[in-house]
Order: sequence, then C-alpha cells, then structure tokens
Amino acid sequence: MTRGNQRDKAREKNLKSGGKNLKAADQAGNKGLTFEERKQRDADIMRQKQEKKLAAAAEAAGASGGASTSKKK
Repeated sequence: MTRGNQRDKAREKNLKSGGKNLKAADQAGNKGLTFEERKQRDADIMRQKQEKKLAAAAEAAGASGGASTSKKK
C-alpha cells in the first residue's frame, strides 16, 4: 500500500503554484477586509455594472427609433 513519492510530488506542485490557491481572505485585493465588507464591495461593483448595462440598453433602444422591448398585455 505504498504510494511512492506521489504525496511528495503533490506537495511540491502545490508549493510551486505561487499562491494561486489562496482563500478569498488571503488574496491581495481582500487584505484587511471582513467578509461583510467584501460582500458589500462586490455588491456595489455588480450594481454599477448593471446600471451601466441598463443605460447602454436604453441608449441603444432610444437610438433605434424608440422601440420598446417590453410587451404590454
């Protein structure tokens, strides 16, 4: 039931990854932030992206002659 050097090779490979396998709290962009602060920051970024996308869609709809994409029942 010996594994040879497979375990040692796996350890060496993980060390060579250079920190690619860090937890979210240990990554450079998240240093010093709590989970709640990271969550709030990420939510703000997503809201900004969504607003930008909606503004672009509204501008495209306005440029195409005012056609609306919503359907009335």
